Amino acid sequence: MKRRDFLKTTAAAPAVLRGQQKRPNILFLLGDDHRWDALGCMGDPIIRTPHIDALAQQGVLFSRSFVTTAICVTSRASFFTGLYARSHAIWEFRNAFPADKWSRSYPALLRQAGYRTGFIGKFGIDGGKPPVDTFDYWRGFQGQGHYFPKKDGKTHLNTIMGDQIVEFLDGCRADQPFQLSVSFKAPHVQDEDPRQFLYDPQDEALYRDVQMPLPHTAAPRYISQLPLSVQRSEARRRWAVRFGTPELFQESVKGYYRLITSVDRQVGRAVEMLRRKGLADNTIIIYTGDHGFYLAEHGLAGKWFMHEESIRTPLMIYDPRARQRGRTLGQMALNIDIAPTVLDMAGVKAPASIHGKSLKPLVDGSASALRSEFFYEHHFPNGGWIPSTEGVRNSRYKYTVYTDEPQRTEEFYDLEVDMWEETNLIDHPQQQQRVAQMRARREAWLNRFKQWSPDQPWTDPA
Repeated sequence: MKRRDFLKTTAAAPAVLRGQQKRPNILFLLGDDHRWDALGCMGDPIIRTPHIDALAQQGVLFSRSFVTTAICVTSRASFFTGLYARSHAIWEFRNAFPADKWSRSYPALLRQAGYRTGFIGKFGIDGGKPPVDTFDYWRGFQGQGHYFPKKDGKTHLNTIMGDQIVEFLDGCRADQPFQLSVSFKAPHVQDEDPRQFLYDPQDEALYRDVQMPLPHTAAPRYISQLPLSVQRSEARRRWAVRFGTPELFQESVKGYYRLITSVDRQVGRAVEMLRRKGLADNTIIIYTGDHGFYLAEHGLAGKWFMHEESIRTPLMIYDPRARQRGRTLGQMALNIDIAPTVLDMAGVKAPASIHGKSLKPLVDGSASALRSEFFYEHHFPNGGWIPSTEGVRNSRYKYTVYTDEPQRTEEFYDLEVDMWEETNLIDHPQQQQRVAQMRARREAWLNRFKQWSPDQPWTDPA
């Protein structure tokens, strides 16, 4: 084709198509129960995660990333919509996405904008029919899934999902941007299996000769400091199953690490496929976790409560087009920020009602901070075996209320001097002014939710 003919063809092309050709591809990778510090790039000297570490080293690593509700179903709904749980109202696994909420999710909006969309793995919201029609490529499943779905004891789910990532990418074209969401089951346990952490057999030798360090807050006195409802909760029952003896602790933590290393291997496969397809230079990759995970801290297992181990997640955003890379940012980032971030990076306007904030200004250096605090809530209907909690965390202090307790039961921590939340300062005489301020902040958030409706623009409470 002659140059003048090419220019005529380009000029005649629809503006939306020309825009699509310039828009980035976006690969969103989500680990299940992946706590913030279980990565080499986060300072863990034992775990092997070279591919995720490379994304962090070449992109932007957020050292303070959190979820607003630490349970799979609710957190995943917040990832999709950018909303706090009080607004999307998906509290339990049998809930279904209301059509009006899903229509404003980032996959639905990106597909409307011309993106080729795909979903692989654990969808997480089990009520109703999954939104298969939103995606051009669907390999999702409802429920917890199984690590060996072929029942051969050899073919691991992580490998199957890696194959599906490769299949999706192989079907992508250079003239249409794509957005693929991959929700790993790993490193979540297989709840009904006594072995719990069912890792890939090829990783059996990994960490075999390593002595996993026991966290100091696993000492018995730390569980005794918590409310009786927590001491008798499902988190304590699961502690006995996973960490109740030194042998169990070693076996469980090594299994957890093996599952993460297996996820990392699939991330490497995805990066290599992007390179082979010639898509690597225009594909943004985001990796995070749906919430944290206790590894015996406070005498607990699982997540749910407001300790750092439960609510804090890894987060890295790799953009090969960015001028500034290889940075670590200490600003707060939340799971509700992913939807507006993905939309912003794709050039798609997010709904004004969205609660999260785009992280793009932090990634490209045009903003210094997005928020000074966030609201936490966990109200999974369960008959009391997981006590409900609410609270507020800012850059230094954390305030938690156990809302199921018959009397006011609270925690207040100064994270600057007590990151591992060892000393509850709720009754400390010199902290009463700050405690009162944090109580007031919780009330401000609750009032903001009461006054807001989904057809209004959202602003955090002043």
